[in-house]
Amino acid sequence: MKNFISGKATKLNLTDFKSVPMRTFWITSIAFFLCFFSWFGIVPFMPDVVKDLGLTPSQKWNSIILAVSGTVFARLLIGKLCDKYGPRLCYTYLLVFGAIPVILLGFVQTPMQFLICRLFIGFIGASFVITQFHTSIMFAPSIVGTANATSAGWGNLGGGANRLGMPLIAAAVVSFGIADEVAWRYSMVIAGVLCFGMGLIYYFFTQDTPEGNYKVLKEKGQMPVFKKDEVSFVSTLKDYRVWILFLVYATCFGIELTVYGTMDDYLQNRFGLERTFAGNLVLSFALMNIFARTLGGYFGDVFGKKKGLRGRVIFLAVILAIEGVVLSLFSTTTSLYVGMFFLILFSLSVQMAEGATFSVVPFINKKAIGSISGIVGAGGNVGAFLAAILLKSKSAVAESAAITANNGMGEEAIKTAQTVASATAVSSGYFIIGGCILVAALLSLAIKFAVSEETVEKGSLKMQLADK
Repeated sequence: MKNFISGKATKLNLTDFKSVPMRTFWITSIAFFLCFFSWFGIVPFMPDVVKDLGLTPSQKWNSIILAVSGTVFARLLIGKLCDKYGPRLCYTYLLVFGAIPVILLGFVQTPMQFLICRLFIGFIGASFVITQFHTSIMFAPSIVGTANATSAGWGNLGGGANRLGMPLIAAAVVSFGIADEVAWRYSMVIAGVLCFGMGLIYYFFTQDTPEGNYKVLKEKGQMPVFKKDEVSFVSTLKDYRVWILFLVYATCFGIELTVYGTMDDYLQNRFGLERTFAGNLVLSFALMNIFARTLGGYFGDVFGKKKGLRGRVIFLAVILAIEGVVLSLFSTTTSLYVGMFFLILFSLSVQMAEGATFSVVPFINKKAIGSISGIVGAGGNVGAFLAAILLKSKSAVAESAAITANNGMGEEAIKTAQTVASATAVSSGYFIIGGCILVAALLSLAIKFAVSEETVEKGSLKMQLADK
């Protein structure tokens, strides 16, 4: 059985470290992991940062919003750059220059410096787009959904692994005699150095396509040089399917970011869990990325083989609808055990929806995979931003009302009222978000492919099967 067709891998052979597609898969997955690890690396240290820099609650929320906002613009830009210059150089520069604000975060002395660094650190979140682009051009259509989902899922683990990894780095730093209260600074510097080193590895050990790098292929006339790149990008913006997928990704990856970012406090306020236990629960759900996102890409490929490109869309709509239903059901329960059941289903479905989304993306326009990946990827951060604003505003209004209503009742009574009000407000917000996800699921069914597009993909699949 052949594992390659026209240089592209037709099998995800995880023990293969020599072929160009699989070497690229491993390196891009590790690079993505380190970017997410550094992007959210400061999260475990926020109590120390608040104390060290004297951050106000508003500044703390603003730092979270800025980190997400910076990624939106970076993702929109990086996709277009990948189409033009290739993923190898784009990832190299992103890692090398992205390491700078990560390192500088260890030297900040004021809240403003901290906010600025958080904004620019968010740019490395664009690594997701390059990872999806690079795997898309390294794997054949029959396996591209699985490859995309697996590399993205394993990279996303960096956003959860930092809860364990960064404290371990800090503990190692302290063991060398560094004061505990400044260990977070050294930890961020180390994370930045790792990103910089990964940038060098990416430059020397990967290539743009199975056949070679963009620059060499263009010089040999083996790939088109898009002189009217701007027109190509404009035509991408006019494709309605891109914007539906933008919305879809906003309601899966974007909601995952926001839900997991607020879940620690919600579990404590709603079910009375201890902070450490609640944090470990959230971490365990994030670690489901090891397999859940891969399942979404895998089933996208399976439905694609059986029902064509339309089959990929149908599976995406179904798994997205399940995500919306279970999140709404989770928001209404007051039982911890029932809540955990629905939260597990939510974690599974939301990550599968992310994988399913990028099992569709590579087939929208193969001449602009980078641009489309960038736009769709940015949708995730827009969704996270809007969902965070919704939950923050509802919670702030509810808590203020609770404080006013219980004024003069004593500090403990006011704190209890705040806790209940916050939990109720966030619960209501989750329910609303669940409804929005269902709307996105219905809209995703509007994604259509021309007969010619379906014919081309069926032909590619037949060629691949015949070549085995």
